[in-house]
Amino acid sequence: MSSTARHRRPKMTDPAVFDEREGGADPATISQAAQDTAHALVYHGRDSDDPEVTERFIRLAETEGIEAIAELWADSPAHSLAGSLWRIYAIRAAVQENPRRLSEYYSAGRGDTTTAAIAGVPEPPTSDEMTKLADMVLAGMYTGDIDVAFDRAAAFCRVISRGEAHWADSHEGTSDDVARRMTTRADQLVRTAEELEASARAFRAGVLD
Repeated sequence: MSSTARHRRPKMTDPAVFDEREGGADPATISQAAQDTAHALVYHGRDSDDPEVTERFIRLAETEGIEAIAELWADSPAHSLAGSLWRIYAIRAAVQENPRRLSEYYSAGRGDTTTAAIAGVPEPPTSDEMTKLADMVLAGMYTGDIDVAFDRAAAFCRVISRGEAHWADSHEGTSDDVARRMTTRADQLVRTAEELEASARAFRAGVLD
């Protein structure tokens, strides 16, 4: 990969289409490589006291490109460390692509107990605070409990999902086609939340691959 490709701004990857990618030519080999890489990256980082290691982990999509991460992890099972990492990175890429709109969805979606898993978020969040929230969830993979990081990401997805559905229903002038697409994305984000919650439970049970 050229230096130009490695350092370009990552292309937006909608977190609602995680599971639409086609598999590689050698699924077993790719799956094993993805799992090995995810475990080495996360657990090696957690053994380090260097804050720059955590920062590099958070910025991985920016330095390597979201497409490179997708190539490595996007085809991994949802209930795996690699698959869960991919979902968190893709969520962060979505926030970076349009933080103002995601902030609107987040504000519209707040209001029940699912938000309790996302502590320290101002009301309403600004665009910068949305990016910081995504970074905070990802940093939790190193500095906090992995299952908590998964639960925080799941809670984030649920809030955004609810907010997007509410936005589609409440904004006059939104076409039926746009409203349907937004509702579909909202439903798919709920599925992503459920997958991350399942990964959190699997990690606590000691069975997450």
